[in-house]
Amino acid sequence: MSPVQELHVSNLSALSYPHLLRGRIGVIAVSVFLNFVGFTLVIPVMPFLLVGHTRHLAFAVGAIVSVYALCEFIAAPILGACSDRYGRRPVLLLSLLGSAVGYALIGIGGSLWMIVAGRVIDGLTAGSISALFAYVADVVEPQQRSRVYGLLGAVGGLGFMLGPAIGGVLGEVSLSCPVFVAAALSLANLYWVHRAVVESLPHERRSARFHWRGLNPLRQLRSALTGRHLRILFAAAFGFCLAAAMWQSNLPVFLKQALGSGPLQIGLLLLVVGALDIIGQGVLAGWLLGRYGERRVAGAGLLLNALGCALTASVLMIPSWWWLALVVAAFTLGDGLFQPSIGGLIANAAPDDMQGSIQGANQSQQAVARMIGPLLAAGLFGWHPALPYAGGALALLAALAVLLGLRNRRA
Repeated sequence: MSPVQELHVSNLSALSYPHLLRGRIGVIAVSVFLNFVGFTLVIPVMPFLLVGHTRHLAFAVGAIVSVYALCEFIAAPILGACSDRYGRRPVLLLSLLGSAVGYALIGIGGSLWMIVAGRVIDGLTAGSISALFAYVADVVEPQQRSRVYGLLGAVGGLGFMLGPAIGGVLGEVSLSCPVFVAAALSLANLYWVHRAVVESLPHERRSARFHWRGLNPLRQLRSALTGRHLRILFAAAFGFCLAAAMWQSNLPVFLKQALGSGPLQIGLLLLVVGALDIIGQGVLAGWLLGRYGERRVAGAGLLLNALGCALTASVLMIPSWWWLALVVAAFTLGDGLFQPSIGGLIANAAPDDMQGSIQGANQSQQAVARMIGPLLAAGLFGWHPALPYAGGALALLAALAVLLGLRNRRA
């Protein structure tokens, strides 16, 4: 094992981002980057892959997203518990293999059930995010976790910036091309994790037993929510994820109808989203967290999210790409402030031997939001195209109200 691989980030306050990128966090950052590039490649072409299969495009896109989230809800607690018992690395490898197989099936396509099958397989193995967050909690001191989550969020933002732009360009050549490239990137990520990622959870800190009864997602959620502190944090995260799922799942359909956008235009817009995410999570979040703390920064992020979500509907009255870019900037910068802050708050509220389980429960309850959000957005869109964004803004304001009730104490 090399000295770089042996680095345990125990004194992050003395390290700069370049130093972090040379150690274990740097290895994980590469995996995060490949992960985000892979799944965002598909976003610009998904509505067009479904055009030939349904007359109700908004509902079909929402249903595809919800199927993935349902599978993630079922599998996330199991994968989280597995990472506590057997380590983070095996869960990462399984998740990336599932993504590669899922994307390959979507690329082969030819029928709606193949697309659904691809999303089901990807969803049942969607444990990479909870495993990555638990990995960070294993190797980083509690007071520095939000900063590292912000760094990884910025790396993910870079992937989010490049993935849709590349997917939009490739989609102009062939609608299936971005999906096959996403499968190839998942395989490349699988190889990278296999060769470069060192297990972060020593045997003495692993769960002693594996209780199959506890793998019921509802039971695990109930167990995670025994403390008031975590209940408040999970509720705020749920409100954010519900609004984000409504906004993200419906946006390509909204842009297709409101501005006549194609894959390339949607990809370029998401490139802007990625660039802003880098600024939000990589620059602003790190600067603000040290001055105002996680709770206040998370609240500011939710407020910006609500503003951006509400103003998205105004694109119907101001059909301008410049106006849309400003609206998207507000939502994305809010996202960049909220995500690392809430990630740090949840990780610090969880016991060390339950990081995987708590992160799995968090991913599971967020999956519930991503199940409900796309279908709710599709239903509201059928009434009026502006309603999904008004509803998302209300969910974000509710999350903000819940977060304001948080006290700076550990339950």
